[in-house]
Amino acid sequence: MFKIILGIILLYVIYTLIPYLLSFCMNKLAFRRTNDSSNIAFTFDDGPDPKYTPLLLDLLVKYKIKATFFVLGSKAEKHPELILRIHKDGHLIGIHNFVHRSNWAMFPWTIRRDLDYSASVVEGITGVRPIYYRPPWGLLNLFDFFILKPYKIILWSVMAEDWKSKGGSEKIKKRLLNKIKNGDVILLHDSGDTIGADEDAPMNTINALKVVIKEMQNKGYTCVRMDEMLGSNHSIR
Repeated sequence: MFKIILGIILLYVIYTLIPYLLSFCMNKLAFRRTNDSSNIAFTFDDGPDPKYTPLLLDLLVKYKIKATFFVLGSKAEKHPELILRIHKDGHLIGIHNFVHRSNWAMFPWTIRRDLDYSASVVEGITGVRPIYYRPPWGLLNLFDFFILKPYKIILWSVMAEDWKSKGGSEKIKKRLLNKIKNGDVILLHDSGDTIGADEDAPMNTINALKVVIKEMQNKGYTCVRMDEMLGSNHSIR
């Protein structure tokens, strides 16, 4: 019995921790940042949200910023008007699973099925099929690198921990201003209804961005979509 339990634990470690090391610690098989670009990429997960996504889009229009939204397929179905607005405003749409569930807790074929379905939902609304993918919490399983090959896996290099309200917009602003540098992919959220998040947290993100975007533009950074960053990329990590 002990050997069976040990074998199960070993298999789970291989299924989960090895891909984590490959993608985050060893910077392999997933895009996190580029080394030789003055571009930065703002990315937003967990939406679209009927309360916060329109406010965020208004802000991005004001500062003429293009961003990338990794949306949940279930929310895209509920709010097609927001998906269409994201697209019409010139932003890139990627997929963040059908529901916000870890890839460590799903079979590989389930992930691929839900990802394909979510991509079809977005394509049905915008006419463009998403090819960029960010797994919830950035967690990949061993088979994702093979079974999800039609999609480009995007992680991040800067995280503001903006899913919690504690610290308010000042915390987010300070973290971003202190951490952002050339070539970074910045992880943010436009919805607060997922596990572990605070429902009102996205408002802090929006308020912080009013200052952060101005500062980034003053420093000469160009804010781009992920496809633009990848298109100009020469060296990734």
